[in-house]
Amino acid sequence: MTKKDTKKQTADDECNNECSSCPTATTCSSAKNGPAGLPPKGKVDVRHVIMVLSGKGGVGKSTVSVNLAYALSNHGFKVGLLDLDMHGPNIPKMLGIEDHKLAIMGELIEPVHITGMLSVISMAFLLPDTSTPIIWRGPMKMAAIQQFLNEVNWGTLDYLVVDLPPGTGDEALTIAQLAPNLRGAVIVTTPQDVATLDARKSAKFIQKLDVPVLGIIENMSGMVCPHCGEEIDRSRTGDHREHERYGLSPLWRGD
Repeated sequence: MTKKDTKKQTADDECNNECSSCPTATTCSSAKNGPAGLPPKGKVDVRHVIMVLSGKGGVGKSTVSVNLAYALSNHGFKVGLLDLDMHGPNIPKMLGIEDHKLAIMGELIEPVHITGMLSVISMAFLLPDTSTPIIWRGPMKMAAIQQFLNEVNWGTLDYLVVDLPPGTGDEALTIAQLAPNLRGAVIVTTPQDVATLDARKSAKFIQKLDVPVLGIIENMSGMVCPHCGEEIDRSRTGDHREHERYGLSPLWRGD
């Protein structure tokens, strides 16, 4: 028996068949073929799926998701924006469409169309009002994500931008395992130590799933004085070099 076979045998022996919570399920042959494996990949017709996540809340992750989706659509790409921050869905508020409700066309859910090139799905569209909380455990979240991937009339997309809640929980793991053509993740942070500490966890989480980290965006790090044009550093704790820990280029650093 080769070393590779021995390693596979050890992994099979230690497997508990809990594929939905296993970080290696996307590359595990047992998960793909076994009776207790993951559901098939989502049916959404998309060329590139990009995850936007952060370790800490309040760092501007949803703002980045909205701007990324708008920028791609303005460049002529057909874009879907999927708001999976189920306990705090803010994308509709940022887009000024919080009063919209989802409609059913035939057997599919019709997303809210912002422009001819940009459409949005969010749990906020399903709630009776903006103050209603979502009180769900993991299986309910996974079922909702499957529905958003399989039963929404997205059409043919060039990009699907997925706005995820802070941390490395059910939503991020489920979309990493079920989204087709997942190209990578953008991690959003601020320069404060408490934010970069959690951003490192997000980066390691993504790397364990064998998903590329496309880059790190550092928000709220400084501002340009409107009078003299000099950059003012708003943080005295951050070292502004979080991207260097992972050999990445910073996608953005600014206010």
